Amino acid sequence: MTRKLFVTTALPYANAPFHLGHIMEYIQADIWVRHQRMSGHEVNFVCADDAHGAPIMIAAEKAGLTPQEFVGQIAAGRKQYLDGFHIQFDNWHSTDGAENHELSQDIYRKLKAAGFITSKTIEQFYDPVKNMFLPDRYIKGECPKCGAKDQYGDSCEVCSAVYAPTELKNPYSVLTGATPIMKSSEHFFFKLSDEKCVEFLRGWALQDNRLQSEVANKCKEWLEGEGGLGDWDISRDAPYFGIEIPDQPGKYFYVWLDAPVGYLASLKNYFNKTGKNFDAFMADPKTEQIHFIGKDITYFHTLFWPAMLKFSGYKTPDNVYAHGFVTVSGEKMSKSRGTGISPLRYLDIGMNPEWLRYYFAAKLNAKVEDLDMNPDDFVARVNSDLIGKYINIASRAAGFITKRFDGKVNTTWATADDAFLQNLRAVTTEIQALYEARDFGKALRAVMEQADVINAYVDANKPWELAKQEGNEAKLQEVCSRLLEAFRILTIFLKPVLPHLASQVEAQLNIGALQWADVYAPLPDQHTINPYVHLMQRVDPLIFDQLFDAPVAAESTAAAATATPSIEPIADEIKIDDFAKVDLRIAKIVNCEHVEGSDKLLRLTLDVGEGKTRNVFSGIKSAYQPEQLIGKFTVMVANLAPRKMKFGMSEGMVLAASAADEKANPGLYILEAWPGAEPGMRVR
Repeated sequence: MTRKLFVTTALPYANAPFHLGHIMEYIQADIWVRHQRMSGHEVNFVCADDAHGAPIMIAAEKAGLTPQEFVGQIAAGRKQYLDGFHIQFDNWHSTDGAENHELSQDIYRKLKAAGFITSKTIEQFYDPVKNMFLPDRYIKGECPKCGAKDQYGDSCEVCSAVYAPTELKNPYSVLTGATPIMKSSEHFFFKLSDEKCVEFLRGWALQDNRLQSEVANKCKEWLEGEGGLGDWDISRDAPYFGIEIPDQPGKYFYVWLDAPVGYLASLKNYFNKTGKNFDAFMADPKTEQIHFIGKDITYFHTLFWPAMLKFSGYKTPDNVYAHGFVTVSGEKMSKSRGTGISPLRYLDIGMNPEWLRYYFAAKLNAKVEDLDMNPDDFVARVNSDLIGKYINIASRAAGFITKRFDGKVNTTWATADDAFLQNLRAVTTEIQALYEARDFGKALRAVMEQADVINAYVDANKPWELAKQEGNEAKLQEVCSRLLEAFRILTIFLKPVLPHLASQVEAQLNIGALQWADVYAPLPDQHTINPYVHLMQRVDPLIFDQLFDAPVAAESTAAAATATPSIEPIADEIKIDDFAKVDLRIAKIVNCEHVEGSDKLLRLTLDVGEGKTRNVFSGIKSAYQPEQLIGKFTVMVANLAPRKMKFGMSEGMVLAASAADEKANPGLYILEAWPGAEPGMRVR
């Protein structure tokens, strides 16, 4: 039976570019969605920018932009990430879109009519200089438990105590430094504590396997813990960037009310553009609503969100699937510790996005577990599985078919009782079930087990030796055709994870888009394939030196800047011994030339006083013509490890200055030494 699926990922907050955790979640959901589409199901896969809230309002003000302009600049950068990693949403929208305003206000009105909205006067800290109520994270002071200074208004980073902002000693506003005052305001609450609501959530969260067992157990704790569920404050006072509460001037929905409504709004926006009926789709009992989220936002998605939907008459989620965080070599991602990985940097240095898709998939399962990215493991897994096992099959067989048999395969052997095919096809149902269950790691292990069997067939039949022996032409064609058929089936197994590579295989085999049903339909006898082209390169371990070198400015935008937009924040403090490790030398540029095939690089030939020259590639082509630089004296990092690049070996790095916001100030300025400096002089 054809399924009707509505699938979302968590909405990223629109105050910064994507990080690796976003990309992991999107890849996880994209793999599952592609599996469903290969099965012939209808899938509507949408997301949106989470555009509202005080942090965005304040950051936009600092950047000299309206909130809409600020969010728009962030949104403009999303496509390069999604396209770069082959993540195929049907629609990307914004929670500031008209559909979200309409739906959020409709849900509120229906909750109010059903008796689930109440109000009460509360006291909060208020910044008398900024003239606004302060969210907890914009208040700092001394911890009431341990006395640590500069702690936030909700928890202490020193002793881990949790407290109310009003308990802080010597509080001050992060925005202005002013001492906040207490001020009263009427706030609106969703009655999450209502017994009807609690009873619904017990059934929704704890039955029918809607949630993973770890998440369901956590929900049980929240529902049955001491004090039970409290009512949820859903309002904020002006000034606030958000959606106005109907009939309540100066009051806005708290961002966590309208953010998940953004799922529905993005779907509605998509249907409006494609002529589909949103109301009919959501009212159809066959429609399944599926959310992929991080483990840190399960409280909102498993309590607030389903309760809001239930008591406003909207469809509740069928499943909420949570995942863990991404760590790097066992540590939390951190640029200052050298464990930060920029997704855009990954793409910019030429790393294959499907290496990362495969690696993430190989480590993902249906549990709420953190995923560790380890460079050595990454290299070994990709090179062993994808190159050594999978690609090896095609490279051993396709060339012989095109060179010796005019590209024609022989599949007269491919009968229903062929044991080789039977064994390979027999795992199809298991692999499909593992994809369905989001147990991608097990699915890929099952695929690679089959690749091992096929490679054993390669070793047993040795097509390269058959090709040298007279009278074995028919045997060679059959062996190579059998291997290509096996390779085709493996490609179907891997297509949800490696969609771009699968499209290359489809072109090479001269076939249409592969679906799950095609496992059982072999290539026709005498079908003609196209000449073999190598499908994927091995991972060079040295490329990780560039990946972990990612400069902060690589992903800077005007909207993301919180200080002067063109100036980067000062880096973490270092000691003089740390600086002494960097050997800076005066270098004379004795030659400079364009690099064929690159729109960013110039090739510099440098004299550093060593009696020989060095070759350095520098990404300054946008700022300089080669003739401008020849004969100039500059500064280079002389003890940087040589780096193998696509165009050759780079033996150092010349220094150049640039703005953090390269859109507002796109200039690059190479450092130039004063007259009298000689090649090889050390810069101290």
